[in-house]
Amino acid sequence: MQHSTAFERGRPTAGAVAEALRDSRPAVFWLDGLDRPERPALVGGHAADLVVVGGGYAGLWTAVRAKERDPGLKVVLLEAHEIGWAASGRNGGFCEASLTHGEENGRRRWPEEFDVLERLGEENLDGIEDTVRRYDMQVEFERTGQLSVAVEPHQVAWLAGDDSFLDQASVRAEIDSPTYLAGSWDRRGCALLHPGRMARELARVAEDLGVELYEHSAVTGIERGDRPVVRTARGWVRAGRVALATNVFPPLLKRNRLMTVPVYDYVLVTEPLDDARLSGIGWRNRQGVADLANQFHYYRLTADNRVLFGGYDAVYHAGGRVRPEYEERPATFSRLAGHLLTTFPQLEGVRISHRWAGAIDTSTQFCAFYGTASRGRIAYASGFTGLGVGATRFAADVMLDLLAGAETERTALAMVRRRPLPFPPDPIAAAGIAATRWSLDRADHNEGRRNALLRALDAAGLGFDS
Repeated sequence: MQHSTAFERGRPTAGAVAEALRDSRPAVFWLDGLDRPERPALVGGHAADLVVVGGGYAGLWTAVRAKERDPGLKVVLLEAHEIGWAASGRNGGFCEASLTHGEENGRRRWPEEFDVLERLGEENLDGIEDTVRRYDMQVEFERTGQLSVAVEPHQVAWLAGDDSFLDQASVRAEIDSPTYLAGSWDRRGCALLHPGRMARELARVAEDLGVELYEHSAVTGIERGDRPVVRTARGWVRAGRVALATNVFPPLLKRNRLMTVPVYDYVLVTEPLDDARLSGIGWRNRQGVADLANQFHYYRLTADNRVLFGGYDAVYHAGGRVRPEYEERPATFSRLAGHLLTTFPQLEGVRISHRWAGAIDTSTQFCAFYGTASRGRIAYASGFTGLGVGATRFAADVMLDLLAGAETERTALAMVRRRPLPFPPDPIAAAGIAATRWSLDRADHNEGRRNALLRALDAAGLGFDS
């Protein structure tokens, strides 16, 4: 039996949605007006102990951690466009401790080592906080935690056993939304930060440590050997070791071409809320928030008290392409604006200033996978599936351990040693993703009950519960 959801029962008027979006701009709030240094392209021949490919969080953390381990290393980082321009500058700014996309996903896939993964994730988040403080990184870091909220009656039971359970009155005392029925506040497992500033500051720290950063230097290929040669259109670097951090973009190793698919995520940001509007919502403790639906929303306050609101639609385009035209999706932005006003009817009349999208590198295990090539001279990490703000630092340490040939607690993990299943090629992948998304939506309309497809995916170790 199909039931309407909170976002259908409390839908605002079409006029209210259109008015909210009327003056919005297709621009990434985190990058809009951000002062970012320009860096040269790689030209001519060079040599390095370590070449890092990719100037997002994974690549930047790898460069920083490599220099922290051995200040004498010569490290070169190559970015195809500009530092932090892709997923690292476009996300919601949730920096989570989880390395496994949540407890249920982690316990289902790695039950024998989940407690270790949980501890390592907490240590990793602590390490990020320590790095921010040690290098005086201006990234608007707030260790305020995350509030998980039940917005349907069947979701309340999912939270009831939590030590941090909040009943309806308690959760609405934290943040006043008429959609909230219960909640759970993880006070230490998530921090908020400014994604664009985080990329910029990691790049600054890397350069201060002696890393050479090159932009507009897309890698065209790697010649393997005792010292691999990494080539760009205008230059090359002979490397002792290579770390690949190419995120959602086509991998440089053939073996990884079916290991991830790009799924587009969409985000809105409002104009700053005045004191009266903010007081009407509460939110004094500035937690990040996520609801418990399969098609879930995530939202937070920015430093200047705008509301960032994203999620719900996750869109795959046949062929696995990443294209600028996929970022403008009016139906999705209207849907998100409607869901924002359902969540906070107090915000009717507040304008949305920015709207944007970005592609998430999704793997079948819904978190990063790792490996090496060329007899251990090349390491890679990919498939963060929306968790890259925090997990990329852990991935950097894994890649550096692997390149060093070191046996560590990290490299012993089954999560590191096992490769997840690849996606099938299109059109099979497109059909499977569409069917799965339809099934998840159906479950949200059926008190969380999972149909035969979702149960089969769960049994095969491919299921996902947000």
